[in-house]
Amino acid sequence: MAWQGLAAEFLQVPAVTRVYTAACVLTTAAVQLELLSPFQLYFNPHLVFRKFQVWRLVTNFLFFGPLGFSFFFNMLFVFRYCRLLEEGSFRGRTADFVCMLLFGGILITLLGLLGSLFFLGQALMAMLVYVWSRRSPQLRVNFLGLVTFQAPFLPWALLSFSVLLGNSILVDLLGISVGHIYYYLEDVFPSQPGGKRLLLTPGFLKLLLDTPEEDPDYLPLREDQLELPPPQQ
Repeated sequence: MAWQGLAAEFLQVPAVTRVYTAACVLTTAAVQLELLSPFQLYFNPHLVFRKFQVWRLVTNFLFFGPLGFSFFFNMLFVFRYCRLLEEGSFRGRTADFVCMLLFGGILITLLGLLGSLFFLGQALMAMLVYVWSRRSPQLRVNFLGLVTFQAPFLPWALLSFSVLLGNSILVDLLGISVGHIYYYLEDVFPSQPGGKRLLLTPGFLKLLLDTPEEDPDYLPLREDQLELPPPQQ
């Protein structure tokens, strides 16, 4: 019964968050069970473009290391802030959210070439946290139950803690940088004199992913408005 309740709760999570989190957990489980090797997942431009192992463009975002504190810490942040964005500023805009992830993933991959980074999931997580924090500047965040601060400081606290765990500072800096580029193009530049939205979601994605809005001018048929009389005794 507890398992059924957990499964039902998980199905209430927005679709993109649910799919990405599940993919990360299943990928790590496959590595832990030795069904896959990290060497089959990491980002390697030579293997991608010369050997056509194109799956590495995706799998390098799904592996957060072996089971341990670092993995669960990263999964907590991925799940929480991906969900907060999808249920918050992207509510009803699944296609826009997917486009944000695609934009972030492509730019992180291109910039990752400069730093010879092999796994970029943590950079994507840092991007999600950064975008959420800039869109929620008045909220106060309790970090690990130790300190409370305004939301915009969260990405930097996360970067500092990541370095303490022995991770490369480049990964988090990359995610923060890409997050800032997205935030500027989507939230700042359009409101500037002469500015406009540059990141436009393709129409086919909106048709495929977004729930159609109810027409405010729709008038129900008379039959829809009828109330059945109560049954007679």
